[in-house]
Amino acid sequence: METPLISSLRISVEKTKGKLFASSFDPYSFVCPSAYDTAWLAMIPHTHNPFQPMFKNCLDWILNNQNQEGFWGECDAFGKPTLESLPATLASMIALKKWNTGAIVIDRGLEFIEANTEKLLKEMDNDFPRWFTIVFPAMVELSKSVGLEIVFPDTVTERVSNIFRDQQNLLDKEELVGQHCFPTLLLYLEALPPSYAVSEEYICSALGDDGSLFQSPSATAKAFMATGKIECLAYLQSIIQRCPNGVPQTYPLDEDLIRLCMVNQLRRLGLAEHFVEEIEEMLTKVYRNYVDQLAWKKPTNMVTAQLHKDSLAFQLLRMHGYRVSPSLSFGWFLENEEIRGQVEKEPELFSTTMLNVYRASCIMFCGEYELEEAESFSRNLLQKWSVAKTDESHVKLSRFRKLVERELNIPWLARLDHLDHRTWIEESEANFLWKGKTSHARISYFHNADLLDLAIHNYEFKQSIYKNELEELKSWSQNNGLANMGFGREKTTYCYYAVAAATTIPHDSYIRTLVAKIAILITVADDFFDMKGSRSELEGLTDAVKRWDSKGLSSHSKVIFDALDNLVSEAGRKYLEQGGTHDIKNTLQDLWYEAFVSWLMEEKWKENGHTPSTDDYLNIGMISIAAHTIVLPASCFLKPALPYEKLKPDQYETITKLLMVICRLLNDIQSYEKEIEEGKLNFLLLKLKREPNFVMEDAVDFVRGIIDKKQKEFLQQVLVDGESNLPKPSKLLHLTCLKVFQMFFNSSNAFDSNTQLLEDINKAIYLPLSRNINTPKILSLHNSRPKMKRTSMQKFQFSWSFKPKNSISFFVHQVSPPPSRNGSGMIPVNPKALFPAFT
Repeated sequence: METPLISSLRISVEKTKGKLFASSFDPYSFVCPSAYDTAWLAMIPHTHNPFQPMFKNCLDWILNNQNQEGFWGECDAFGKPTLESLPATLASMIALKKWNTGAIVIDRGLEFIEANTEKLLKEMDNDFPRWFTIVFPAMVELSKSVGLEIVFPDTVTERVSNIFRDQQNLLDKEELVGQHCFPTLLLYLEALPPSYAVSEEYICSALGDDGSLFQSPSATAKAFMATGKIECLAYLQSIIQRCPNGVPQTYPLDEDLIRLCMVNQLRRLGLAEHFVEEIEEMLTKVYRNYVDQLAWKKPTNMVTAQLHKDSLAFQLLRMHGYRVSPSLSFGWFLENEEIRGQVEKEPELFSTTMLNVYRASCIMFCGEYELEEAESFSRNLLQKWSVAKTDESHVKLSRFRKLVERELNIPWLARLDHLDHRTWIEESEANFLWKGKTSHARISYFHNADLLDLAIHNYEFKQSIYKNELEELKSWSQNNGLANMGFGREKTTYCYYAVAAATTIPHDSYIRTLVAKIAILITVADDFFDMKGSRSELEGLTDAVKRWDSKGLSSHSKVIFDALDNLVSEAGRKYLEQGGTHDIKNTLQDLWYEAFVSWLMEEKWKENGHTPSTDDYLNIGMISIAAHTIVLPASCFLKPALPYEKLKPDQYETITKLLMVICRLLNDIQSYEKEIEEGKLNFLLLKLKREPNFVMEDAVDFVRGIIDKKQKEFLQQVLVDGESNLPKPSKLLHLTCLKVFQMFFNSSNAFDSNTQLLEDINKAIYLPLSRNINTPKILSLHNSRPKMKRTSMQKFQFSWSFKPKNSISFFVHQVSPPPSRNGSGMIPVNPKALFPAFT
């Protein structure tokens, strides 16, 4: 029977599907319009009536899409303006001023510039992106040329002056058309100063076959105003036909890239299980073009976008079982020394791209040397960039740096999906797609609001289930006497948290609680063998498990056996009830007996002082870690279920054996100090005994090498269709189990710590999501508030005077109070050739 919580979530999912994945849905509507580019199209005068805009709908979009805080442009996931909002707001006001409309809207924009420039510039701590250094000064100058009174606070005048100087320095040292791995300076035609003296012939020679200047709407708008080329006009008209409600930063958009970004968004928000068919349909289309490289569109003039697309495609397609080649995704980048050199030269520009390359390269199989090289290159670059960017006052950069550090320090195999979803929901990174000309292109705030609302609903729905299940599990552990054994580790909460946070099966409570119960029993029984039981008690308990009869047991032995008997009986009964064709109870008993025999053998080695060979140790140790004792019974309840014969100890698949070995070695790396004290055996200690020249660091490195190789083999078994005979849900549960062990033993023995995981447990189960999550609110012109009086402050001003033959004299001056137009200290600037459309 469907509960109200499930019903509410199902309705929300269906509602979102209807909005985002209707058959008539346009992929372009996934992407936010660019206020900056739309404003530039709005500036173009009509060819037959120069006193009217050619694209009035763009002007109307500017009028009706000002944020209620007074800005246009990009927001973060909290609905707050980003650095991009400064040039976007200036460009939007310029367009309105040019056509003498939207006076109230312009006033609100000016108030925003006054009130927020200091904060936005301060966040960057004088370390501004290349695009901003080029565009922002140009928009300041252009806004003054059309009569806008730009007022900057006294506290930022020096920063603004520095940006102007940085622009000039940057333009002095760069060529007009740089190497292909950068956005060329000609891409910023609308912001280039007269010193470049770009001729009409040169602009025309740079136009693409589609009539665009590097497929940039703003640059092409400027090119059309400068040249009048009909090809440019045709390109601009095609944008308006496809995107009548605001144009994107780049056109045409790469629809495969949009699909990849949407799949990535759904996956990282924790919504993938609700959109299985939609994701598969999108990836099928992407894979078809990926295989046919002629159809695999390369983003024009943007190495960052191309690398983003290729790395994201590799990551998502591989994770969904498609056979993809690293050479297709990374070969062109790794083999080009010039591109690699430019990436190393500008690590900040490529930081988000390198993070995507690093994420993709971690999904590596054996022998994939291109991925090894990509992983090493991207990791080294990110580490250097992260270390260099340590100023906490640089708020947004600091947040991204912390994300990079987390990814580098905690492998993706050691991160649990549920907490990753929380991070993605709460952080501003959650809603950008890829790097555009002046900023990150983002999912439309309307769709992003739908997805974020659904993600929050979904996360809180899971939390409500997890809280209830954990309380029930605590009662089960208490009622069966496992919570108060008086020895060892009480890990009920840890065991449940691990499976709940690592899986994406929110509706299947039985599988989740079954895994947690098995893990609790394994912990208690293992501790009983290690810490409490006498030799006779351990042999008696093992014999009872062999006979599956508690006769002769007492005290702790009987508590353990009775809890185990109840669990196995319940599982056998449940399996038959759901349509199983075999009675699995006896097979489950054999599986548990194998574990008890391994624990007894290890105890005998310890007591007798026997030193087995490393092979003998691993043959027993891979069983005693009991990872397979967790995943195989649970796999019987997945759909499709694990074949009955795969439960038998002599029928384990390669993927299961790999899991067993890896989990044992992960445990041994972090437990050798404890086991030295307890006199127990450990793979690293055995290696030291057999290698007299080894020190412990050598042994650790040796074992990590084994783990690395085995994990690559394991991932290939899990992710590539046809590599393993197990059903896909069972393979993914194997992967989940490995992620749990990686989480527990990544950098320490977190399982044995009583405090290390408490914060993550609270985030996963108890603490609500941050409610600062928001999306920008657009204020219609018709709902505008009256003009507010602006405060008097020191001004960073431009003065201008019109002279014969349409020339303009510009003066920059810093004053308080404002001087007369003939005041001293003015710096002459001549923008005549900079903006001919306005002069």
